[in-house]
Amino acid sequence: MDILVRRNERRLRIVALAVILTAFLPLYSANAERNWAATLYAGQLTDETLGNIFTGNFSMEDAYWVGLGLTRRIYTYRHYFDLEFEGQVNKFFGDQDNWEFDLIGYVRWLLFPWDRYLDTSFAAGAGLSYATSVPEIEVENQGDSAQFLGALSFEFTFALPRIPHWNLVAGIHHRSGAGGTFSGIKSASNGFDIGIRYWF
Repeated sequence: MDILVRRNERRLRIVALAVILTAFLPLYSANAERNWAATLYAGQLTDETLGNIFTGNFSMEDAYWVGLGLTRRIYTYRHYFDLEFEGQVNKFFGDQDNWEFDLIGYVRWLLFPWDRYLDTSFAAGAGLSYATSVPEIEVENQGDSAQFLGALSFEFTFALPRIPHWNLVAGIHHRSGAGGTFSGIKSASNGFDIGIRYWF
């Protein structure tokens, strides 16, 4: 079992390296003048699984984070959706004290009927997450965890059409073992974040 887990983790590291290299390939985007973004995040962890937080059945933990994200847009399809990669560095404090490094690939839907008044997008992403120590809240709520896990992220962004390069970001941040793929872990932690993004 340990050999299988190590092989899976090795394969995922290779995929992560390929994702990083892909981010530096030439762009095929309709909006080539602004394909990088920097985001300042702040968030708070919950005590429940991803399914329960979607139903509203959760409480907030005394565990918070602040983070920085660097996003690269690599493709836009006819103003319908973008493909992006984002690297994040997060520092936790409160009842959880560790650093976390995430690499996430996103698909972002761009068209909403009210965009002429409030430019809105929705993104869903999956990737990899590494914590500098086993996160305390994950062990407390789920019984076990690991430093290297999978990551999911869901976010809405909002921008005024006059200043589209400034976005308000609100989302859900999730770490898990992807059904046991990572170290036999199934679920780990979930939290809500909010941030400010600047496209350049």
